[in-house]
Amino acid sequence: MELFKSDRIAPLAWRMQPHNLDEFAGQTHLLGHGKPLREAIERDSIVSLILYGPPGTGKTALAHILARKTRALFLSLNAVTAGVSDIKEALKKAKDTNRAILFVDEIHRFNKLQQDALLPDVESGTATLIGASTQNPFFSIIPALSSRSMIFQFNPLQESEIKILLDRAMKDREKGYGGSNITLEPEAMDFIATASEGDARKALNALEMGVFIMKSTERTSYDIALAREVLQKKSLYYSEDEHYDTISAFIKSMRGGDPDAVLYWLAKMIEGGEDPLYIARRIIICASEDVGNADPDALQLAVAAMHAVESIGMPEGRIPLAQAALYIAMAPKSNASFTGIERALSNIREERLSPVPAHLKGTGYKGAARLGAGAGYKYPHNYKGHTVDQQYVSKNKIFFFPSEEGFEKIFRQRLRERRSR
Repeated sequence: MELFKSDRIAPLAWRMQPHNLDEFAGQTHLLGHGKPLREAIERDSIVSLILYGPPGTGKTALAHILARKTRALFLSLNAVTAGVSDIKEALKKAKDTNRAILFVDEIHRFNKLQQDALLPDVESGTATLIGASTQNPFFSIIPALSSRSMIFQFNPLQESEIKILLDRAMKDREKGYGGSNITLEPEAMDFIATASEGDARKALNALEMGVFIMKSTERTSYDIALAREVLQKKSLYYSEDEHYDTISAFIKSMRGGDPDAVLYWLAKMIEGGEDPLYIARRIIICASEDVGNADPDALQLAVAAMHAVESIGMPEGRIPLAQAALYIAMAPKSNASFTGIERALSNIREERLSPVPAHLKGTGYKGAARLGAGAGYKYPHNYKGHTVDQQYVSKNKIFFFPSEEGFEKIFRQRLRERRSR
């Protein structure tokens, strides 16, 4: 346990790490009494696993608990600094013992070559792998490694759980501030618990920073004014996972017609540093896929919003993005264009191709008439209503089914008349 030994000069977040599962705050869906992961830890029967979730949710802290509890040789690497030679050295030690656990913090930082170096010994059971990652392992870990590991997702801590940790730090006389005359006001605790966004490390760092300021100014009350000073700007966690999940929520909110949700997810992406042109492109796709011809203006507005962002940049670009997204959210919806082209593509791929009818063939070359190209073609504008009955494709090929929404209701009526002839 020398590996995880800490002292009084270590940061508060390090000093306050739980020493056992009963002290662990959060992740009750994994570590509550009777849960499989907790049972495996208590029985010292861990298999290879990957702990994945946002920073400050307890992944490394749980590994430290495992290190204290297991009878196996516990080896630790940090993927930020470790290379292939470090991996090989750790695995050599594992081979010299009956049972070994190899903990790799930030495992998503390992490249494919480094991950491949782990695979043979994990597969053979020479070492039980425990990886901690802030990135989705299905994106960041090679399939051969992730498929041999159980994956447990950690969630951001609840505000109530953050408060437990803050209260514990304020009362702990050995590792926290229990021996001081400093008090943490309830309003300040509430603010820190909210602003930390489920990140225990961030919350404890904010507490520690505030106490440092108080000591230098001889203050004794950590109030909300000081908490606001310490946490001047919320730090938004926006990983690759958040990128995919948030844009998904944004699109589904536009499709579902919830303008408030649309603005919320749009604001999160903007604040998280998402590429505004990426957002604009997704709005364009939604305008065509989910609104379509129910309101053709949606696509025009979406394209205009993208051009506006290109022209004016950010932060002003947030306004046309919001305008276009809100228009799509409130517009009548139809996916008939999307489903229509999907049906047609499926037909092209799976069935025998239909030849182009002779009367529809091109006539813009010398000799076309001799081949009969265009013979019998009826020019629609020469007929009443600018439409005329003639075969454009096989009668049994029907792909477009307009909805009853918006402008497509007119399409539906026109098609009903034409297809009934």
